Amino acid sequence: MPTAPVPGHGAPARPLDRSPHDAIAAGTGMDAVTLLVGDLDRQLRFYRDTLALDVLTDPGERFGAPRADVVTLGRGGTPLVVLRHTPDLPPARRGSAGLFHTAILFDDRTGLAATLASVARHAPESYVGSADHLVSLAFYLTDPEGNGVELYWDRSRDQWQRTAEGGVVMDSLRLDPNGFLAEHLSEQAAEQPGAGDAVVGHVHLSVGDVPSARAFYVDALGFDVMAEWHGALFVSAGGYHHHLAMNTWNSAGAGPRASALGLGEVRITVPTTDDLGALVERVRHAGVRPADDGSTLLFEDPWRNVVRVSAAA
Repeated sequence: MPTAPVPGHGAPARPLDRSPHDAIAAGTGMDAVTLLVGDLDRQLRFYRDTLALDVLTDPGERFGAPRADVVTLGRGGTPLVVLRHTPDLPPARRGSAGLFHTAILFDDRTGLAATLASVARHAPESYVGSADHLVSLAFYLTDPEGNGVELYWDRSRDQWQRTAEGGVVMDSLRLDPNGFLAEHLSEQAAEQPGAGDAVVGHVHLSVGDVPSARAFYVDALGFDVMAEWHGALFVSAGGYHHHLAMNTWNSAGAGPRASALGLGEVRITVPTTDDLGALVERVRHAGVRPADDGSTLLFEDPWRNVVRVSAAA
């Protein structure tokens, strides 16, 4: 595969500001990302054939009753991406807030290599770069409608370097995709690129400014700051390197999003209904008015990115 730089990444810019706050539950994680798509068939071919995701016919109706214009895809029965056909929406305006990328976390490097090889076979033009982030190895793509995708594998937590403030040290070092494939792609895995489990490890958003992102995702929702780079904030629950990131690299000064193709919904899962209740109180105290049906919270961030939070148990 060709090598390419990862735009917008760089070394940490300044010490972390980890002011005390009411933290979200440590077991919080990410769920499937919903994309609003104009050409459902083309997008389906990319996520199903290129990324070797399975079409899930029975995701427990977590994403609504079955509909012909909605396709849920995943690995090992775990939903990762939901494609919702919305052909009447325009493309997102250049420089607007929204999705930077959906990051799919693989259990092992063999599964990641198999999917990367599938990308090289079916859609090499979608590849835009790679990086060793110290905590992870990552490969970056763009789907046919311009939505970013990251495919990555985490090093074990005992290999992560922690900062004095309690964050993590990350960087963007050169990572040769061809060398990675040569080392980790087995013949069996190449023949079965859809084998192995994966989850949504994190979601990276384009926002208008970092202070507003901090006020919403840290002060209101309760995520911990793990790293800050020029124009970007990385936050997590339970000491992970990041569950969410927000940057202004392409969207500085952006206001609330207009209705457009692209990001439809970010999903967050907290461990229990008690954790969900605690989050309700916290966001209401911060002036956020969520729709609350007792099992799910639905609200918007300052840029009208839709966030849905549910309890795992």
